[in-house]
Amino acid sequence: MTHELKTIVNAYKMAKEANSECVLATVVALDGSSYRRPGVRMLITRTGQMIGAVSGGCVEKEILRQAQTVFESGIPKMMTYDGRYRLGCEGVLYILIEPFIPSNETLATFDDFLIARRSFIIRAAFDKEERENNAFGSSFVFENEFMGLRPNFKMNENKDTFEQTMNPCFKLIIIGAEHDAVQLCSYAGLTGWEVTIIASASEQKSKDDFPGADKFMTVEPEMLSLENIDDQTAVVLMTHSYVRDLKYLLAIKETRPIYLGLLGPANRRERLLDEFMEYYPEVSDEFFDAIYGPAGLNIGAESAQEIAVSILSEILSVVRDKKPMMLKNKSGRIHS
Repeated sequence: MTHELKTIVNAYKMAKEANSECVLATVVALDGSSYRRPGVRMLITRTGQMIGAVSGGCVEKEILRQAQTVFESGIPKMMTYDGRYRLGCEGVLYILIEPFIPSNETLATFDDFLIARRSFIIRAAFDKEERENNAFGSSFVFENEFMGLRPNFKMNENKDTFEQTMNPCFKLIIIGAEHDAVQLCSYAGLTGWEVTIIASASEQKSKDDFPGADKFMTVEPEMLSLENIDDQTAVVLMTHSYVRDLKYLLAIKETRPIYLGLLGPANRRERLLDEFMEYYPEVSDEFFDAIYGPAGLNIGAESAQEIAVSILSEILSVVRDKKPMMLKNKSGRIHS
């Protein structure tokens, strides 16, 4: 969800430059089931623009209507949305709507934490009664330092509290520059992931060739040095050159991504890993545990676009620690 919050903050900065006020709507509690879980947010500008969403599209118009009183009074409010009779979700949403006026210091600290890939917390004070109350509101918590999302806001310990840990934005590193890498980059960008492309100079490609990419690096394996590879980072090796794949695999041998995908059939993977171990016999089991090859879930993918969906789906299943299955075969709630 951090990438969604990043989009909201960037939209706020643009609205601020245009002298447009903003309010933030956050689902802070839920009775029953819903399209999204508590912690989803959307920004509403004074001009009526909505950035983000808290449902599949059914609740947003009501939030826009109720946000008008917050624009007028400057006082946060709670609203409820009972989907049991209007939606197929069978749940009641409790939504905090508050003025969104973070200070320049708050915005700068937020950006610093994103760049450093450090986790932080958002804490919101509320209750489930539909009403206005200046004691309602949210704060960023950066290493125990509270920064309210509006001036002079202090957390009220007597209120219900919703707390959410925001991990670094998920990052995908694609090593390769062929057509299927372009599609994987595009789909990952649409998902909200931060995408880095690594290509050899012989590919003669640039960032412009990769819609959705945040960063493009032209670097040979011998000179490759990757930083900030953490448990919110996936790597997919897809150069379509066996020799180049082996060299890049050796270049990242000390990194620990949560997922390392290898494109190509199983016999190619075995040959690649056997030769890799000849060069680097001291490789750890932890490194091998993160390797998935052939990359992707078995969904019958054939085209480059379908293969991208297959790979992204497998990455999500690994990151969320979920065994892929059809939802119709899942008992209980979709979101657990």
